[in-house]
Amino acid sequence: MNEQEPSVLDYVKSLLPWSRNAIAIPRPEQGVGALEAEGAGEQSLAMPWRSLLAVSSALLGQILFEPPHTAAPVGVAFYVFALVLLVWAILRDEWMLAPLAESSQGSDPLTVRWLPFLLASILLVPVFILLGGARISPGLLLPAGLVSLLHLREDLYTWYNVLAWLILVALFCWSLWIGRDGAPSLWARLRLFVEQRGWRRWSNRWTLLVLAVVAIVVFFRVYHLQQTPAEPFSDHAEKILDIYDISQGQTRIFFPRNTGREDFQMYWSLLTAWVFGTGLTFLTLKIGTITNGLMALPFVYLLGKEVGGKRVGLLALLLTGIAYWPNTISRIGLRFPLYPMCAAPLIYFLVRGLRTRSRNDFIWAGIFLGLGLHGYSPFRIVPFLVVAAFILYILHAQSKGVRQDAVLWLVIVGLTSLFVFLPLLRYATENPDSFSYRAVTRLGSIEQPLPAPAWKILLSNTWSGLRMFNWNDGVIWVHSVPDRPALDIVMAALFLIGVVLLLARYLRQRNWLDLFILLSIPILMLPSILSLAFPDENPSLNRTSGAFIPVFLVVALALDGFIRTMTAMNRRRVWAYALTGVLLLWSGAQNYDLEFHQFDQQFRNNAWNTTDMGKLIEQFRASYGETDTVWIVPFPYWVDTRLPGMYAGIPNRDFALWPDQLADSLKFAGPKLFMVKANVVNPEQNDQKSVSMLKQLYPGGTLSLHRSPIPGHDFWTFFVPAKSSP
Repeated sequence: MNEQEPSVLDYVKSLLPWSRNAIAIPRPEQGVGALEAEGAGEQSLAMPWRSLLAVSSALLGQILFEPPHTAAPVGVAFYVFALVLLVWAILRDEWMLAPLAESSQGSDPLTVRWLPFLLASILLVPVFILLGGARISPGLLLPAGLVSLLHLREDLYTWYNVLAWLILVALFCWSLWIGRDGAPSLWARLRLFVEQRGWRRWSNRWTLLVLAVVAIVVFFRVYHLQQTPAEPFSDHAEKILDIYDISQGQTRIFFPRNTGREDFQMYWSLLTAWVFGTGLTFLTLKIGTITNGLMALPFVYLLGKEVGGKRVGLLALLLTGIAYWPNTISRIGLRFPLYPMCAAPLIYFLVRGLRTRSRNDFIWAGIFLGLGLHGYSPFRIVPFLVVAAFILYILHAQSKGVRQDAVLWLVIVGLTSLFVFLPLLRYATENPDSFSYRAVTRLGSIEQPLPAPAWKILLSNTWSGLRMFNWNDGVIWVHSVPDRPALDIVMAALFLIGVVLLLARYLRQRNWLDLFILLSIPILMLPSILSLAFPDENPSLNRTSGAFIPVFLVVALALDGFIRTMTAMNRRRVWAYALTGVLLLWSGAQNYDLEFHQFDQQFRNNAWNTTDMGKLIEQFRASYGETDTVWIVPFPYWVDTRLPGMYAGIPNRDFALWPDQLADSLKFAGPKLFMVKANVVNPEQNDQKSVSMLKQLYPGGTLSLHRSPIPGHDFWTFFVPAKSSP
């Protein structure tokens, strides 16, 4: 026997998932070399029935996981069957993922622009002090005359400390940036593009497909923005008050109201209000966060393209754009989308940088890491993700020859992010309790004792978190449809298939990136999993929002692999794209229903109709020219009395007048309007006591019932005409 010819034992070993050498059996008239030249041989001619059955079985299993979970054991059986078929398909090389791009060769040039680097190093401490305002350290103040001369204010952004900070960041980044010798400027490239009519090469079917996908994504993200979600709640009142404070000159670096919040959303919302002319309103908050959500999507596309090619990128963009999970957290008007907004470009530049060995990508990664820390507190887990990425890279063969450079790149990411994070770092050093309070209360027993041993809660939370994609996304109604999977049927089935495919490829090829994609999911979910003091808050779609980037990437890789399997022969291409189209239409239809029907309705059922009260305040102002004599009588577990005024364009007034203060309204002249809790469905929830007091105070007043289409959301209005006032 020829020593080069594989044996039967070699062939059997090649079928194992961790084997790196695939061996096919040639036909009698072919040698091994001839078959390798042809590629897949006879195998590509057969219908990929294992893959088709695996997908079908997984879809059936996921259908049975839909609420109310009555047939879950049967669903598990279907998933087990799908897993067996999938492993079989992998062993037969029937279902393969898009190949990973080759890593670049070379190493870091270790060059530095020493002048800007030294300037940045020298200015770091003075700028750090300047960002703290008048205070240098606890108990130590600058001279009063110098404070007055510089108009220094403690823990606030000013034009001079912001300018100094931006110059500092620019100097540091420029000192490490590697320019390309002889590369034309951006303006020169743009002019050349126009002069040579380079835009014509973009006028093809792929461009039209990309534009169609973008249109679909934008539709899902902005459709019915005014109506879904319909009402603000107390967190929105806190945000509007913070933004109002900025408009009054309180340009804070960190906002201590409501257990403390980072600064990005407040300034972004103020800019949104100015650009769109929407004022300090709930709509302004929603427009701002919708924009933040959309800003992540180009990097989702680029990450998919980097990992699996442009089709994977486009599928990742489409799936992320239409899914109800990222759509909901973008629409809610809170800081939630800031987590994926910065995590997406960070992961993209990190992955591309480690493949191309480009220092500039690590500078960009550091910029987005620092910027993300200004956004939403769960982003504070991302530095651990960055460290994990470099550790995985160094431990694998892809880092051969550049392991020392990799340590340098990690330092560059860390230092760049530190310069960008500097204002909040300054605040945190002076106010550690305020800065960390929210996270510490979830992790420890400061606010309430742990309900069980920490290790038991951690294990339970981890299990609950990992199964949220296919089983249960939690009970928090403000940003999810409770007690259902976080993914729709199609995406949930493809997600588990994609996880198995990535694991199998990692066992065969040992590429760090496959393992990183999988491990990044639980790491980015840790802000939810680590809610040990409040385990009922886990899983939560907001604190895990950074994880949807690798989750939808895995789904896109699985779907692209399915297309590759089905298009192995030209005669199956029509069937492949037809089946893919059916899956995407099914997914889109369910996500539309989840967002605009199920989420919208359950949100209206749970949120109080403060906009109706705001409309009455507007009408009163239009009729009588002022709102000083409009009040809302508070009642337990009813409306936040600050919200109706925000709808009416009065962001700085709480309209509350407590029952024991109703007599104080007698000192006001002119017409008056009171709003009081009513409940036709449950009379015990009527504030009859306040109604009786108002009738005694104002016998000439008129009581009317304002009915709501939502049961239990009615309220009384008590109008006092001017002649009935004292």
